[in-house]
Amino acid sequence: MRSVQDHLAAVLAAAGPVPPLDVVLHDAAGCILASDVVSPVDVPAVAVASRDGYAVAAHDTVVDGAQRLGLPVAHDLHAGSAAGLRHVPGTAVRVASGAPLPRGADAVVPVEETDRGQARVVFQRGATPGQHVRRAGDDVRAGEVVLTAGTRLGARQVALAAAMGRGRLPVHPTPRVVLLSVGDELVEPTTAARPGTVFDVDGHALEAAVRDAGATPVRVGAVPDDHAALREALEDQLVRADLVVLTGGLSELARDTVKDVLAPLGTVRLDQVAMTPGTRQGFGTVGALGLDLAEQGGRTVPLFALQGHPVAAQVSFEVFVRPALRAMAGHAELFRPSVAAVATQGWVSPPGLRQFVPATVLGTPDEGYRATPVGDPSAPSTTALAHANALAVVGEADLSVHPGTVVHCLVLEG
Repeated sequence: MRSVQDHLAAVLAAAGPVPPLDVVLHDAAGCILASDVVSPVDVPAVAVASRDGYAVAAHDTVVDGAQRLGLPVAHDLHAGSAAGLRHVPGTAVRVASGAPLPRGADAVVPVEETDRGQARVVFQRGATPGQHVRRAGDDVRAGEVVLTAGTRLGARQVALAAAMGRGRLPVHPTPRVVLLSVGDELVEPTTAARPGTVFDVDGHALEAAVRDAGATPVRVGAVPDDHAALREALEDQLVRADLVVLTGGLSELARDTVKDVLAPLGTVRLDQVAMTPGTRQGFGTVGALGLDLAEQGGRTVPLFALQGHPVAAQVSFEVFVRPALRAMAGHAELFRPSVAAVATQGWVSPPGLRQFVPATVLGTPDEGYRATPVGDPSAPSTTALAHANALAVVGEADLSVHPGTVVHCLVLEG
């Protein structure tokens, strides 16, 4: 039986970042920057007004230590006006916020500190050099590294890139994850249930989980428990996948469809992993060894095979697939946050297996946390998992949890 640590190590060793790609800003949001970004220009390129008002030479507003009552207004400038207007000493220029400052002016008097004159303006007080002016390069200097590799690109970072005139950025694109559910019995939840059919829970659950992990799901739907059908689905989907997740078809007492189809296609191995739920696991790569992918340069794709039970599939996703997706997307933090919590009630844990129990975790860092299992810890249900906000993790050597025992909890949501 393979340990959780060994299985996870094998997963992360195979899940390298998706090759960098230059993408437009719209597609860069949410991605991880693949290389440093150096500004090609000063931002702003020239000195601009930061307030609506009047551009002046500050010394023109004060004479012999006393305030000068006003100055004639020589010109109007708006945001988008051409830079390079020369300031005439002893005058003021009416400027809009963002307008280029006339050369020779060094201050802006806000409009609310004036009489708003159009031909001649009177100031309430004298100006000081630099007031309400954004000088050239105040935000960014040309040649400066403004975003470092590994940064997650959100609204603020995209805004900075746009301010520098960068319409594209080098990123690790979000992984595309193909989801295949295997089983003759599977039907869509929108289909009327018939005797012997089961709704495809895994496909919908993992589609949401992949999206929550920041990746792009491609849900194929249910594939019959048939060798030709499964192989055809893989051949069709592998070309668009960065990672494939199969659910179902792993029972050792039924037909070995998944095992037989995957065996010649790459390095996928099926193991008993020392965990519950989700003991039966498969992981490896598929690609050019069995499929016609010569045009992709022999590219191989990581593939997970998870048990069909919805709780086992979702727990296995959290423990193995989600960290792999985070690594492929270039994230430095791969794992969910965890907290130590005091169990409010006890339960039995199977020997030799790492147990993952749906639980609610409440508390604060100051007062500590409390963990309460949801449902039956020995047989977790989709209902229990739906109402949990964490997975309580019990080690392989622990046979039971007692009230007051401290357990480590994988936090699924705030």
